[in-house]
Amino acid sequence: MEKELIERVQRGDETAFAELYALYAEYALRVAAAVTGNTANAADAVQEAFIRVYDHIGRFDSFRPFRPWFYRILINECRRVMKKQRTMAMMSEDIGNSRRLAYEEHYAFEQYEELYRAIGRLKEEQRIAIVLKYLQGFTDEEIADILDLNVNTVKSRLFKARGQLMKWMKMREERGAGNG
Repeated sequence: MEKELIERVQRGDETAFAELYALYAEYALRVAAAVTGNTANAADAVQEAFIRVYDHIGRFDSFRPFRPWFYRILINECRRVMKKQRTMAMMSEDIGNSRRLAYEEHYAFEQYEELYRAIGRLKEEQRIAIVLKYLQGFTDEEIADILDLNVNTVKSRLFKARGQLMKWMKMREERGAGNG
């Protein structure tokens, strides 16, 4: 079904592109918010990712799975947006503007706020691997393909990220037990 949809998009069917957008937009926004830690940046990254998909869909091999290709584009856009934000933040500091860019904002999915906050504290390379693995369900091999990495590097990043998250959760529990 998705293959047919992609082929329709490649033939210039704008209705098919709208269907593709509807199919991926919500999950893409969640992933981008978890990666960037900011809903405004996430929205920018998702918008740019879909523009890139639209512009380059003609070159996409419809015999390959679309999802990893799309998420590679999305992660690259997230990185680009975060780099742009860091540059803007440094420029603001340089000119004496004390207003800092908010790193964390409220997510639409508040029930996972604490988990998202912890994921947001991870190093970028670990955060992206965790998001792709546990929010999108990609295999280690697919993540390696998306990020253009060795599978063992992905496994190492996931291992370190899980360890860090467990450490933070344990510290949180201990603080909670001390207060109660």
